[in-house]
Amino acid sequence: MTAPPQHDVQALRNSWDQAGQGHVFTFWDHLSPEQQAALYSQLLSINPTRVNAIHAAALKADKDAASSTSDDISPPPADQSGSVIGHDDQAAAWNDTGLAAVREGKVAVVLMAGGQGTRLGSSAPKGCYDIGLPSHKSLFQLQAERIRRLQDIAGGDDKAIPWYIMTSGPTRKPTEQFFEDNAFFGLDKANVVFFEQGVLPCLTDDGKIFLDSPSSIAVAPDGNGGIYAALRSPLSPSPNAPTVLSDLASRGVEYVHCYGVDNCLVRVADPVFVGYCVARGADCGVKVVKKTDPAESVGVVAVKRGKFAVVEYSEISRDMSERRDEGGAGDLAFRAANIANHFYTRAFLEEVCALDESRMPFHIARKKIPHVDLSSPAGEVVKPSKPNGMKLEQFVFDVFPFVRAFALLEVERAREFSPLKNAPGTGVDDPQTSVRDLLREQRRWLERAGATVREGVEVELSPGVSYAGEGLEAARGLEIVRGGVVESVEDLRKLAAAA
Repeated sequence: MTAPPQHDVQALRNSWDQAGQGHVFTFWDHLSPEQQAALYSQLLSINPTRVNAIHAAALKADKDAASSTSDDISPPPADQSGSVIGHDDQAAAWNDTGLAAVREGKVAVVLMAGGQGTRLGSSAPKGCYDIGLPSHKSLFQLQAERIRRLQDIAGGDDKAIPWYIMTSGPTRKPTEQFFEDNAFFGLDKANVVFFEQGVLPCLTDDGKIFLDSPSSIAVAPDGNGGIYAALRSPLSPSPNAPTVLSDLASRGVEYVHCYGVDNCLVRVADPVFVGYCVARGADCGVKVVKKTDPAESVGVVAVKRGKFAVVEYSEISRDMSERRDEGGAGDLAFRAANIANHFYTRAFLEEVCALDESRMPFHIARKKIPHVDLSSPAGEVVKPSKPNGMKLEQFVFDVFPFVRAFALLEVERAREFSPLKNAPGTGVDDPQTSVRDLLREQRRWLERAGATVREGVEVELSPGVSYAGEGLEAARGLEIVRGGVVESVEDLRKLAAAA
């Protein structure tokens, strides 16, 4: 690798000087040609004027948020909220509407899968993680098989559900390789599209970009809200390369289901959720679970300053968090716990992805950021003991204030939400609780179908057998006496007591 031409370097240097960020060239003259080429390439991919504008907008938004009071916040209005709990007939009707949309090729899935399994003791993408099921299936495999099953249920012939998987820089190649190594889990490779979320430089409080080595600037992912910039970015460096948005349009997709990779119970492209939002004529919808403990540290969907938003638990006073509905149920007024599970129309995504970045500003996360001491001739790295700067990120729910027609759907936590956040053995949101919750839900499916499962017996149902409890008529009357993995109805009979 050779150093870039001097006149190109000077032109780039001038643009960074004009933006007040010329210090990134501090060590340029002491770098090897290979290091110069690497730094040049990195700087060429970043617009310092844009970084300055994002920093200014984030500071303003941070100041505005600090001035907000609990008086600005109210629960979601009942006329824009629905629930599947205790409404089986209505849920069945929404399911039919959603299946029709799938059958017609109008539904796509966007998966936020940029995280690594660091807390789990793994450097691999979190979606590759084996949570410990009897089948040893990864999160990616569970979700891929749910897509296949849903396509079969819908009966759309050649109308597949395209799956767009957003990775981060470090997880892009291993994620693609994992899918290649596993033959895309039976999905058509043409319908699995990988794309990458962006990064932003780490900044000092006054907006100066940190170097993390003499030949590179410090960057961090732009948050799960970076999905909106990523959706409009070219899928490859090729001229006229499509974006995710243009690819959605070319396939005739009208509705998008978006979710995070770490929920083993997620109902991918959930026809009930899709059908509910379509029936309501929603631009954007959110699936939530019921918060029952006022002290639970979870963000809730609410109305803030007249607009829908996710409000963090720290923004709500104790009195508000403990407030109950005036009706007979006695539920918490602020109970719509956010689980990062969203519906969008493609038209709405096209609108919000075209917004000026100052209208959907980034949030400031103050962090301890290792950096190069610019006054050190050798470029000594400083490792701070307390927060010394900021990372800027957006959240996937930051588009809520721009929604014209919003729909909120409450679902049962035990049936649809079991996140994987913590190390094995933690006891909360860890691999063991994920396995427990998934197997409990599948046990309920079998029992509702008329089977009896002996106490202590663990049966894992492949998504190829049942997406959400359907297709288990053959289980009626069976007594399941042995544990195991069920990949077909015949496997289920093998686990039952002899007739």
